[in-house]
Amino acid sequence: NATLLEFAAVEIDGPRLKQEIRDLMEGNFNRRGGRQRLYLSSTAKSGGNFDARLRVINGLPLQIRAQEFYRIWLNFRRYLGDWSANRRFNSEIMSELLDEIKVRIDRCHKAAKARYGTCAVVGNSGILLNQSHGALIDSHDAVIRLNNARIRSFERHVGSKTTVSFINSNILHLCARRPGCFCHPYGDSVPIVMYICQPIHFFDYLLCNSSQRAPILITDPQFDLLCARIVKYYSVRRFMRLTGNDSGDWNGAHDGANFHYSSGMQAVMLAVGMCERVSVFGFGKGELGSSSRHHYHTSQKAELSLHDYEAEYEFYRDLIERPEMIPFISGGFKPPVVVMYR
Repeated sequence: NATLLEFAAVEIDGPRLKQEIRDLMEGNFNRRGGRQRLYLSSTAKSGGNFDARLRVINGLPLQIRAQEFYRIWLNFRRYLGDWSANRRFNSEIMSELLDEIKVRIDRCHKAAKARYGTCAVVGNSGILLNQSHGALIDSHDAVIRLNNARIRSFERHVGSKTTVSFINSNILHLCARRPGCFCHPYGDSVPIVMYICQPIHFFDYLLCNSSQRAPILITDPQFDLLCARIVKYYSVRRFMRLTGNDSGDWNGAHDGANFHYSSGMQAVMLAVGMCERVSVFGFGKGELGSSSRHHYHTSQKAELSLHDYEAEYEFYRDLIERPEMIPFISGGFKPPVVVMYR
């Protein structure tokens, strides 16, 4: 209903994010409780390595006077300013992903501008170990993998082919601590598509992107906002249905300011915008329920509390069975056929 749609459109952490961006643009790395210092704790390029001992005075790095850091700082302000200015809702963004992302991927693979015929989005759920889908996954025209999940020794279940590595910027931040910013477990020719979790991670992007053979492509913030609205809508709707409470009670139950969609959800949305047919693997708990690993390549069983996976599963069901019911997407966009393998 209209009230639910209106509530889902409200960006709860909007004021906090705007203040954080203002602080960063002004060079104040201290005000936000240390979040901005994540970059400063790890990076200062020197001789191909990174100095984790970067010193800070009044929140500003001493190396800001050095020519290289000053150049990065200026680029950081420009990228962050452009990203912030473009961060607005656009219901047409799904129709623009072909030009926004696919064309830039094609430059790396020397492919023609066109949708992929078939795409496999490979999640990281432990249910992948229940099947031997590896060959089926590799038979797709494009394979999208999530957050640098390990595939070695799991090829029978998850395949070995990778066309696009989809990550969140926290992953790149960890990679930035490594010599040469290495963040390509699937090969240095595989492009990375990344969404920004924290604005400070633009530092990592600027530091790492120039040293990579394949590009790191940042998702359009309008695409990020669409994903956020859709998942919040499904989460609030499910909360109201199960509890009988009003939408206003949802914030307290889901730590609203920190609530976020999963990387997997946005990877599926990316495939929906770039492919003629989408196959989804490794999403959900399957019949084994809580006894399944959360990630097939680790022993972790607990799910991340900032995500509402059950709400996302309801979204996937609509995407497969009745895509016309998904809110916030322009009626002019026609989703492809989506199939989920369990």
